[in-house]
Parts: sequence; C-alpha cells; structure tokens
Amino acid sequence: MAEDYRRIADRIAADIASGRLKPGGRLPPQRVFARRRGIAGSTAGRVYGELVRRGLVVGEVGRGTFVRASPVPSGRALAEPATAAPVNLELNYPSAPGQSELLAAGLAPLLRPDVLAEATRTASAAGTRAAREAAAGLLATEGWHPAPDRLLFAGNARQAIAGALASLVPPGGRLGVESLTYPLVREIAARLGVVPVPLAMDEQGLCPDALAAAHRSAPLAAVYVQPTLHNPTSVTMRADRLRELADTVRDLGLPVVEDRIWSFLQEDGDPLAAYAPERTYVVDGLSKRVAPGLTVGFLVVPEEPEEPEEGAGRDEAAAAGALRSGGWTAGRFALEAAVRWIGDGTVARLVAAKRTDAAERQRLVAEHLAGFTVRADPRAYYAWWELPEPWRADTFTAAAARRGIAVTPGPAFGAGQGAADAVRLGLASVPPPELARALRTLAGVACTRP
Repeated sequence: MAEDYRRIADRIAADIASGRLKPGGRLPPQRVFARRRGIAGSTAGRVYGELVRRGLVVGEVGRGTFVRASPVPSGRALAEPATAAPVNLELNYPSAPGQSELLAAGLAPLLRPDVLAEATRTASAAGTRAAREAAAGLLATEGWHPAPDRLLFAGNARQAIAGALASLVPPGGRLGVESLTYPLVREIAARLGVVPVPLAMDEQGLCPDALAAAHRSAPLAAVYVQPTLHNPTSVTMRADRLRELADTVRDLGLPVVEDRIWSFLQEDGDPLAAYAPERTYVVDGLSKRVAPGLTVGFLVVPEEPEEPEEGAGRDEAAAAGALRSGGWTAGRFALEAAVRWIGDGTVARLVAAKRTDAAERQRLVAEHLAGFTVRADPRAYYAWWELPEPWRADTFTAAAARRGIAVTPGPAFGAGQGAADAVRLGLASVPPPELARALRTLAGVACTRP
C-alpha cells in the first residue's frame, strides 16, 4: 500500500523543527523528491501542498519551494505568534495603555449573579436586540447605516468570513480574491473546497476590469475584498473606485464579502456596502478594536433590494445557518460584554488611543526605513516593504530570524503567481522602543548582501 502523503509531510516537518532543514533552505523539485522517495509525482505534489497548508514552506513560481523562517501553526494563519523570536513582527494585535482596566470596568456588572445567569445563556447567530443595535451603531459611517436586523454574530471576524463564504460559494466554486490577500482566506477556502481566483490590483486596490475578465473566463460565485486599509499593502479605495467596483459586481450579479476589520483606524470614509448595499456582506469585529481573547465578529448581510433581481438579496437565513452549522456563532457572554463596552464608551476610547498609537509607529517606520520602498498608510498598523536587490523574501525572512526578528514573507499573502520580494511588518505587538530597535536592525540587514 502506498505511504500516506501526510506521514511523509510529518517527517519533513520534523526535519524542519529539528533544524535539519534550515530556514530559507530550498526543497528539491517535486519530480526529484518523488524519485528519491519512490513515490508517485501526484503524491509528491500532495506532500508539498500539505507543507504549504501547514505554513512550513513557501512556494515561489519559477524559483521553487523554500522552508519558511517561522512556520505558522496549522489553522492559525497569522492569528497567533508563529515563532519564538524575541521580536515578533508577524503577530499584529494592538493594545492601548490602560486597556485591561477599561475592559474590567465594563465587565464588572456582568458578575452580578442575576446578570451572569442571563449572560451565560446560549445565543443564536442573530444575537440579541441590544447587540444588534449596538453593533449597527458602531459600524455606521456617514454614508452607510446598517439596519440592526441585518446583523449576525460570530465568535470573531475570521469565523464571520467563513460563514459568509460557506453560504455563498459551493464546494468546487470559484472565489475572486485580490492578488495579495489575507492568508486565512485561502485556508478557509481550502477547507470549504473553494477555489481562490487571484484578481489583479493596482495602486487603488482591486481592478474591476480584472474581476469582470475573470468572471467571463469562468463564473465566480463571490468576491472577497479589503477596500479599506488593505492588509498587507494599506491601500484604501477612493470613492470613484468603490463606485466602479459596485457597478461591476451589480452588472455581473456577484455577491461581495467586504472585510473591514482594520477600518476603525480610519476616521472617515464609507464602505463598498454604501455603494452596493444589496450585494455586499460586511465583515468586522472587535479583535483589533478591543482585544483578541474576548471578541465578537460581525456579519452584515445585504439589504433586500426594492426590486429583487437574480442573485441579489440573499436571505440572512443562509448565512445564519452556515454560522450555526460551523459552530461559529458568538457566545452570549461575549455579546453582553460587547454591548457594555460599546455603550459605555470603552470601545471609542480604545479606538482613539490605537489611532494615536498606529500613527506613532508609522512615524518610526518612516524614520528608520527612509530610503527604502515601503508602502504604508499613516493610519495603519502594518507596512509592506519591497526589498532591495538582491534580497528575496525568503532569504530576508531567514536573515531577520537569525537576529531574533520575525517578519512575514510576501508570498504568504500571494493568491496567485506569488508576491513580489517583499515582507509585511506588523507594527502593533511590540513596545515602540523595541519596534524602533527592530526596524534599525532590519534596515541594517537590508543594506548588506544575502
């Protein structure tokens, strides 16, 4: 009986963990690997695919497959620390001074026995009336006011994405994504049996023409997009691009999942949902605004159009059913905590503090990486560094790791032909003095040769 590909992947993983395979090291081509192991080429392909899925290796078209400097645990895709490096610029959860004290004050009323009894009951995907009204108010912008009855709740924003995609894209269906996209979306797609289709981007984000061309080539079931402070590039779509994209998805009859998890850092600006409310599922949450450990994800389902058309006005029952069957609904205690934090101003105070903090950290990037090609928004908690020649993403990531600094290589975000030789720097999770030292060190590395 042929050896299971997962067992082979386990042995390669053990070699990586033990150091026998070094960060940045290149694996043999799949055909060579198959010949050496005495396995079929298709099995070798599955082994390499499993190593990519586990976050242990990075494939670069035309170059080969390389051991990552800091493997990402399976299923966590940039959601938790992926390395023991002293300075982790992969993890990216902001924290404000006095945050714990603010959160504790909001939780205190929940500890009364009568209130706690209510707060520990189960909750449906629709949450509670208080939660829907509080979330609708939190998410509203000048030009977009979601109706409370269109709100659903998940344990976090990642689960909200999974619920939306599960309700929209059938197994084997095609999902349009930006050519640089949130890595976990690819993992969610793989688990749902969905095929991500990379769509070209420009300096304003996703190109509507690329979306239309991809859909004409083979129909897409939905599109996932980050129009506001795109991770990793920090690009925010202008109003004219949002209108153009809205017209495109309306003409094509496509639903859109709009990820706004970082939008709280932007004081103004409307979402795509303001331009295509009958097409757009909006995902947001409290993990970045508040804290990652006790959070709630929001999913706003599209408005019912005045004149229903094919593909529009999906009933929220489908999304609610997906959240329920996936085990992704929010806990009642988290909902009750969120209502109090929103209502007593805790969330607003944390947001204000984090906007100030992000701006300070971006000033450190501008100071210490001056002269390099860095794409960043002054409001964002991350920066996209296009590395100077002859550095490649994998070799630079390995060099940074040897100096105790973890960064995310660009190919981790690539949905298609791989990313440029770039790294994403997460700025939120280390103290500013430590961040400044790390940036100085990385700048010094970039000025040397591999």
